[in-house]
Amino acid sequence: MACSTAIHRSVLGFQRQIGGKRLSYCSLPAITNLGGGIPRRIRGCHASAHLQPSVVADDPKYGNKQVIAITPRLYDYILTNVREPEILRQLREETANMRGSQMQVSPEQAQLLAMLVQILGAERCIEVGVYTGYSSLAIALVLPESGYLVACERDSKSLEVAKRYYKQAGVSHKVDVKHGLAADALKSLILNGESGSYDFAFVDADKRMNQEYFELLLQLVRTGGVIVIDNVLWHGKVADPLVNDARTVSIRNFNKNIMEDERVSISMVPVGDGITICRKR
Repeated sequence: MACSTAIHRSVLGFQRQIGGKRLSYCSLPAITNLGGGIPRRIRGCHASAHLQPSVVADDPKYGNKQVIAITPRLYDYILTNVREPEILRQLREETANMRGSQMQVSPEQAQLLAMLVQILGAERCIEVGVYTGYSSLAIALVLPESGYLVACERDSKSLEVAKRYYKQAGVSHKVDVKHGLAADALKSLILNGESGSYDFAFVDADKRMNQEYFELLLQLVRTGGVIVIDNVLWHGKVADPLVNDARTVSIRNFNKNIMEDERVSISMVPVGDGITICRKR
């Protein structure tokens, strides 16, 4: 591929359908500052078409640190290195044919969530936004037999799929399904005296509700516990000043708020559509 072609494609971005999930790569502005966004220099225009491109921050204070850009070929390689249990594969493939399948977390993201639960030694978890249950099932599978997961979901159709797979995987006894508005379920847990009794929480629901979910979960999670928020990069829209729809603005505002929130330690990680891992201080 010619260098100019590579740059052009990096600006436009590739989009690919993998398991019902639309993926983009190299979608950051290249060479020029498109639409006033933060400029990035694209590396990787070499003779070999097999070399992966990388992005470098314009600010020289970052020392020209190269960060690899995820191409479809590289993402396929990542997927081959995910240890996905057979039951999760079956659920993923069934969900891929359903409406809204892009809402399902990616396999490598679910693997990371499960590992965080294991590292914490978590026994009590909360998930806000279950959809068909891929991430909640990944969490339930690594919880101890005495583990407990509150799974909040308002869509009954997708929840039926999740419950079927909980049963098939033999983890139904670990999962307490809350059908309805997640905020109401979380408030009910607080009123029930469960504040500070949870180890881990994952939020993948209405993006405009992120701040409210976070405040409620901050009451429910113990000191040293972890809250993970999904879709914090929102397909790259959060970095584009020309995109100002309600969801994008709410995510952008949430990211700003969490950056300034001294109640938690944070790490924004570019896995899936971006997650922020928050540890309660």
